[in-house]
Amino acid sequence: MDFAYSEKSLDVQARVRRFMDEHIVPRARDWEASVHAGVFPPPFIEDLKAKAKAEGLWNLFLPSLRPDEPGNGLNNLDYAPVAELLGHIMWSSEIFNCNAPDTGNMELLHMFASEQQYKDWLRPLLEGKIRSAFAMTEPAVASSDATNIQTRIERVGDHYVVNGRKWFITNAADPRCKIAIVMGVTNPDAETHRRQSMILIPFGTPGFSVIRNPTVMNHVAPEGHCEVVFDNVKVPVANLLGSEGQGFEMAQARLGPGRIHHCMRSIGQCEVALDLMMQRAQDRRTFGQTLAEHGTVMEWIAMSRAEIEQARLLVLRTAWLMDKHGNKAARKDVSLIKVVVPRMQTTIANRAIQAFGAKGLTGDTPIAAIWSWGRALQIVDGPDEVHLRTISRLEIKEQKKRLGNRRLDELTGFPID
Repeated sequence: MDFAYSEKSLDVQARVRRFMDEHIVPRARDWEASVHAGVFPPPFIEDLKAKAKAEGLWNLFLPSLRPDEPGNGLNNLDYAPVAELLGHIMWSSEIFNCNAPDTGNMELLHMFASEQQYKDWLRPLLEGKIRSAFAMTEPAVASSDATNIQTRIERVGDHYVVNGRKWFITNAADPRCKIAIVMGVTNPDAETHRRQSMILIPFGTPGFSVIRNPTVMNHVAPEGHCEVVFDNVKVPVANLLGSEGQGFEMAQARLGPGRIHHCMRSIGQCEVALDLMMQRAQDRRTFGQTLAEHGTVMEWIAMSRAEIEQARLLVLRTAWLMDKHGNKAARKDVSLIKVVVPRMQTTIANRAIQAFGAKGLTGDTPIAAIWSWGRALQIVDGPDEVHLRTISRLEIKEQKKRLGNRRLDELTGFPID
């Protein structure tokens, strides 16, 4: 295994770091002020995107980019440290056209779009002219088990008619969001994992309504994590993505790389929380000492560094596995990072909140938002319990393959009844 970053990755990292320092970090307060004033997207976003695109810092995540498509197309291992840098400012991914769920949707469309779908939706996404949504999760069922999905996609002549309710649909409140990839059931009588399909539904289609934008951990996301309804939504048969019954397979293909992106951005957020905690610990004094001189705070700093380094190595190994052996070979590792990283994020952010005291609870620092997002990630893209179930099942399967019928007393030398 070799986790060393390529020269290409190191170059992109340096350029992204410089771009963020010069153009994005100085705008962090402006972004907050604009959003709090109800102006979204902030008026300077498109200018920043144009600057990043002009500097060749665009579509950094998609290794299968063709020569005629805009972007860098880093593989998973090379993109991972770049995603970590983007995590330092939560909204910065969009500036480089690397924002979720557009990244996953572009991957799906790159693999399965028809020529017309490519022209209508993928090309504008690659150019950063529109945004998109991915509609899978439903409020009425446990959508972590995709076989529970109830939204119906029924063929009627030359059209599909869609009925159902979805929520936590990221981007649905963004006025630039023009297309949703919707997962639903086309054949309820088919084999369990062949019932679902995906279909493209443009925003503004009659019957497609955004109902509300719920708060997440008491925070309002301006782009939205919305509840939407499909009420007899009618779209042409040509809007089907891939083929009928392929929805579950496509969902699995989409989630692997996206989870690496999430986890590396989270590690970047943990680095920010740790930096803030260390600075605060050196600046504040209690009982005649700086906070950094108190044993408890010293332990927080040391453990946070150890946890970040462990998590980063695990994510990089997962990225390496995906690049080397494909998404399926990294299935267990993807679940491992999806459990480990968000829990680490809430732990480190919680320490940072404690170091800041009352200020850590406010919006005067990004720490409360970092903590909230870490907690949300324990549900987003599959709850911890589902990933733990996957890990456990694969561990037992691998043990049986490794040991065969050997008894434990043959392995340890101790008699075990």
